[in-house]
Amino acid sequence: MKKVVLAGGGVLGVQIALMSAYTGHDTTFWLRSEGSIGRTQPKIDHYEGAILAELEGARKLIGNPMAAYLYPRGLFASPAELTQEKIDENIARAKKNFAELLHIELDMGKAFTDADVVIEAMSEDLSAKEELFKKMQAYLPEKTILLTNSSTLLPSVMAPFTGRPDRFCAMHFANSIWRQNTAEIMGEAETAPSVYQATVDFAREINMIPLELHKEQPGYILNSMLVPFLMSAGMLLAKGVSDPETIDKTWQLGTGAPKGPFQIFDIVGLDTAYNIVIMQPEAQTDGTPLNIFAGILKEKIDKGEKGINSGKGFYDYSQQR
Repeated sequence: MKKVVLAGGGVLGVQIALMSAYTGHDTTFWLRSEGSIGRTQPKIDHYEGAILAELEGARKLIGNPMAAYLYPRGLFASPAELTQEKIDENIARAKKNFAELLHIELDMGKAFTDADVVIEAMSEDLSAKEELFKKMQAYLPEKTILLTNSSTLLPSVMAPFTGRPDRFCAMHFANSIWRQNTAEIMGEAETAPSVYQATVDFAREINMIPLELHKEQPGYILNSMLVPFLMSAGMLLAKGVSDPETIDKTWQLGTGAPKGPFQIFDIVGLDTAYNIVIMQPEAQTDGTPLNIFAGILKEKIDKGEKGINSGKGFYDYSQQR
């Protein structure tokens, strides 16, 4: 895969694009408007800085017996690469590739010209995805593999909108993909085996570990475990059992986890969290804990408190910006 296009400039879309460029792929963001550029460019700057800081911080792991467990797996092939020379080389390559291989394009025709792979990375709104996929059909080259990073929607639900179900499947990433470098790959009945394998190979090209699903599963593997956990935290808040800070502290102290559920909500983005919550059957019934939690999320979203990238969610990040 030489040319990669990201349709969407959200948190994960930006991270995917940066890892694509870091690994030497010509990478273009297709964005819908000048306003989208204004929202996406700060994310690009932020995550470029985060990756460069991670590379610089790897110097502290040189000679550390815990390096094999702590090193950023997406940025180094193995702990054996943790040398001053290799870190210098990777930092120089990252700066060069970010400057030369990342592009932003508003014109869909120009963005998709000669694309080998297009990755849709929009929020979990099926109608918006349907509109995008149908519009794409006029511009995608025949060779292009179309992927979705959808967290919850099955590829078989979206495939009819793509015009190329045999060249379509899902590839879902975890957050901080230069460190949690997983790519869950899920096809559907019409996905060509060669396309599925090409997607597995592409995941490796961008330094991800491909995790192959043998059948469709809402939420893939990770979110099948993560979403019930997050919904449980949301219901504790909705029922007035405790506040977000205490719930997070309970989880962190009790399990040793680095983040609590409401910190995870802020990282994921409350708009994405809201779309996931309202898909739960219980959320459709007035007065249930999930229905109340959906209302809490909607109220924060309406105030612009959408999570870490807006400066505030369940926590205030304004002093960190």
